[in-house]
Amino acid sequence: MSMQGNPPRRLALRSLLAAALAWQARFAQAQTVAAVRVASKIDTEGSLLGQLMLRTLQAHGIRTENRLQLGNTQILRAALLAGQIDLYPEYTGNGAFFLGDEKNPAWRNHAAGHARVKALDAERHQLVWLQPSPANNTWAIALRQDLAQAQRLKSLADLSRYLGGGGRFKLAASAEFVERPDALPAFQAAYGFKLRQEQLLTLAGGDTAVTLRAAAEQTSGVNAAMAYGTDGPVAALGLVILDDPLGVQPVYAPTPVIRAEVLARQPRIAALLAPLFSSLDAPTLQQLNARIALEGQDAGQVAQAYLKAKGLIP
Repeated sequence: MSMQGNPPRRLALRSLLAAALAWQARFAQAQTVAAVRVASKIDTEGSLLGQLMLRTLQAHGIRTENRLQLGNTQILRAALLAGQIDLYPEYTGNGAFFLGDEKNPAWRNHAAGHARVKALDAERHQLVWLQPSPANNTWAIALRQDLAQAQRLKSLADLSRYLGGGGRFKLAASAEFVERPDALPAFQAAYGFKLRQEQLLTLAGGDTAVTLRAAAEQTSGVNAAMAYGTDGPVAALGLVILDDPLGVQPVYAPTPVIRAEVLARQPRIAALLAPLFSSLDAPTLQQLNARIALEGQDAGQVAQAYLKAKGLIP
């Protein structure tokens, strides 16, 4: 007697086999997707942000390649444009410099600056600026508190007056801060002072942990330092950031930047990084940066603890 169809057990085995083959195909496909090359700058916050991004993606099953602390701003930007890296944290205000758009007032507004760099970089370079942090990590100059109090120096305008009167001053700063038109030269032009070569201790890297310690410890006669708005160690090291009443500096909101091609291949990245960067306001970044720069904690461990505490990774 012939039987119509297959016995139930054979059907079940075939279903299991089909499911296993489908899973194997998906796994093989996932393995062939290129790892996302995550990079960052060499300073304290660059390391922190890079670790936060890297660990978030890894915890959610996205293959990554660790290229953290790769170099300074110019190196990271060039590597991204050349397709040598895929994703790194940049600052919106740098868009003015990258895109030759320094005179546009949009850069001095958090939302407008992000919108402008997002539009221009997508059009010109197929780069996508994702959800920004609410923080403003703008460039600044920090003084020793004893000097600031003795000379009543609260702003860059006060500093200009002090320098004009022959006040003793030596600034520790990165070569990038000293040379870039939108950094120290912009402060000098706006406030009417000019530092001589002997008033500068120029360092190759951009790590403000080094410049701030130089001022705190008066290394080579240094009594002032390049700083960032989200630097944690400033007050703890006995320094104070000078106000910028003319608003010389653009807003520098930390933001993940990714190649459009990579985001199209891994669209989950935008959704995974959005809540992370939304949580990184200035006080939070100052606190996390201080754990690394002052307490000597490992950036990866600081990032891991923060992500778990916020429920951003399992």
